[in-house]
Amino acid sequence: MVNLARSVPWYLVIPPVTALVLIGTWHRELGIAALIVVAAALIAAVLTAVHHAEIVAHRVGEPFGTLILAVAVTVIEVGLIIMLMTSAGEGPSSLARDTVFAAIMIVCNGVMGLCLLLGALRHGEVEFRVEGVTAALATLAAVATLALVLPFFTTSSPGPTFTGAQLAFDGVASLVLYGSFVFIQTRRHRQYFLPLKTREDRTAPLSDDDEEEHGDRPTTRATAISLGLLFLCLVVVVGLAKSAAPAIEHAVVAAGAPRAVVGVAIALLVLAPETVAAVRAARRNHIQTSFNLALGSALASIGLTIPVLALASIWLKNTLVLGLSPKDMVLLALTITITTLTVAPGRATLMQGAVHLTLFGVFLFLSLVP
Repeated sequence: MVNLARSVPWYLVIPPVTALVLIGTWHRELGIAALIVVAAALIAAVLTAVHHAEIVAHRVGEPFGTLILAVAVTVIEVGLIIMLMTSAGEGPSSLARDTVFAAIMIVCNGVMGLCLLLGALRHGEVEFRVEGVTAALATLAAVATLALVLPFFTTSSPGPTFTGAQLAFDGVASLVLYGSFVFIQTRRHRQYFLPLKTREDRTAPLSDDDEEEHGDRPTTRATAISLGLLFLCLVVVVGLAKSAAPAIEHAVVAAGAPRAVVGVAIALLVLAPETVAAVRAARRNHIQTSFNLALGSALASIGLTIPVLALASIWLKNTLVLGLSPKDMVLLALTITITTLTVAPGRATLMQGAVHLTLFGVFLFLSLVP
């Protein structure tokens, strides 16, 4: 029995165990002990879901792999947002705005800053393909401005909100921009998103055989199993989020923290595994892969979340508050400007990493002390 337990990998055990936790706690009032179990199962399900997404991504290779990871993380994020919104009852809700904005700040300042800092400390200067990174950044800037800044200035509805028609149009625009980016990334200009081979050969694309692999590629059977367990984990995450939603809201209120902290917590949770993957790539001097993961996640976070929420608003009883406050607009504008200056030369040092991490610290501090 001991040998059997040791022979079964953790990523195969966790999905059915967390599913049992979901079944046992569904539609039940949670005490402290049960809430701790649900929280642990929720975190484990998120980490396991991204692990299985990485297995599938490893099978299909770059840049499709980072795309799969980004979509998996976005599904988790959207599920958490919708579950928390439905549990909050009627009225205006800024949870979607807070989560998407937090994801952008975490990715563009926290993840990119950490990758640049660690990569530069280990390799002196890091390099990446300007064409791919600037394409992702330009798309992210456009989608973020349309979804998070424009609602503050529209006049057809009161407050920083969209009317139904405006929200639908913004959802379609976000989907078109994200779809165009995916086409460029995976088909038309795939070479722009492949890791650089050497400093001297910056423009030559890598073949599939030249890309560094983390061990052998998974078999078709292993990939199919991971795909099924990934789907199971996503269902579990959404279900457990709904069970834990009331307790999360009460905890934030009891602590006297701003409600935006909930969005920051969701973004930190769902982006944690991708942050680890991006940092690992940076330490191997694969900054291009790190940026693919980081910017791809931020772009999917807003480019897919807004269309889904626009569709979900048909039956949701909440009014979506999307427009950022002036303070957050300043942070967003500063982040996009600094990120543009960072990626424009195609190389960076630890100085750029320090700047991004400082901005990330400012974001976290102002989230707690607005």
